[in-house]
Amino acid sequence: MAQGSFNERFHTEVIGDSRFTILNRYSNLRAIGSGAQGYVVILPISYRAALDSVTGQQVAIKKLARPFQNVTHAKRAYREFILMKLVNHKNIIGLLNAFTPQQTINNFQDLYLVMELMDANLCQVINMDLDHERTSYLLYQLLCGVKHLHAAGIIHRDLKPSNIVVKHDCTLKILDFGLARSAGDSFLMTPYVVTRYYRAPEVILGMGYTENVDIWSVGCIFAEMVCERIMFPGTDHIDQWTKITQLLGTPSDEFLSRLQPSVRNYVQSRPRTFGKSFDDLFPDDCFPEPSLEHATLNAYWARDLLKKMLVIDPLQRISVGEALRHQYINVWFEDYEVNGPPPGQYDHSVDERELTVDQWKDLIFRKVKEYESQPENM
Repeated sequence: MAQGSFNERFHTEVIGDSRFTILNRYSNLRAIGSGAQGYVVILPISYRAALDSVTGQQVAIKKLARPFQNVTHAKRAYREFILMKLVNHKNIIGLLNAFTPQQTINNFQDLYLVMELMDANLCQVINMDLDHERTSYLLYQLLCGVKHLHAAGIIHRDLKPSNIVVKHDCTLKILDFGLARSAGDSFLMTPYVVTRYYRAPEVILGMGYTENVDIWSVGCIFAEMVCERIMFPGTDHIDQWTKITQLLGTPSDEFLSRLQPSVRNYVQSRPRTFGKSFDDLFPDDCFPEPSLEHATLNAYWARDLLKKMLVIDPLQRISVGEALRHQYINVWFEDYEVNGPPPGQYDHSVDERELTVDQWKDLIFRKVKEYESQPENM
């Protein structure tokens, strides 16, 4: 393709300090602000809303600007792009398009991901007066999305209200896969990788993790929806652990025996706490009135699910499948949503390769150009 014809496919729009060079099919670029029902979508400045002239739909465009500063950024960009292509579930944000305005690897700098535009993120919804139906249905969708990721061997690792988006009809989608890793990966997360407030105890203590690390995060989000405040607002990883044990108590000796010796010595040196009962943590007046339509949508079953999610020991924590069958969730259970066609398996061997920044850049460029070459993505 000639350089001139390539350039004619793109135009540049500037909003504030952000410069977006995008395909001509996308126009009316604007900062994401007020949406339906008065919601305000708060997304990072890398996101912009636009009109897709091909489909007539409003879309969100995310710019991964200069993702090749270092190996960590480059690997994250690759992982996010590949995972968005891989997953296919109604409760996970899907990739509508991807492109780069650069034509050669030498000047490759920017990657753009196009996705469905939602109305709000969960941060705003948490501050609304939610009844049991809406709370339960949002959690059901979140768990369905998590289960789909786990079916691909993917652990999200960074579930939090700001990367869960919703529409005014209560439709929910998970976004942002930059931190997702393979369930088979032995990588031990450092204390500063994942947003602190929703970080599971096994992550804080450097124990490694399994799929149930995401259930802890869902439990923290659920608690925030009930209490309208962050459950464990630690100032650092030590304070995070302190806040968890103050509310939930010091874990069992069996759990402590699985810690690395230095970590175990530190934990055992701390004053032993017995925590609070879940009746005290989540009294009835935290919850809305019981549902008149669904007998199990009430404070008792909501509290029971919280008690099974917010368990320090991951071996004792409820699984995603069990949570979807729980009385507070299963009123929405549809087999095609819970057990839909699984995604392709993520090739986690790529994560294990020690590539340089230039090698990651070359890999991403080839994958994007391969994607762009498909007729439906032109």
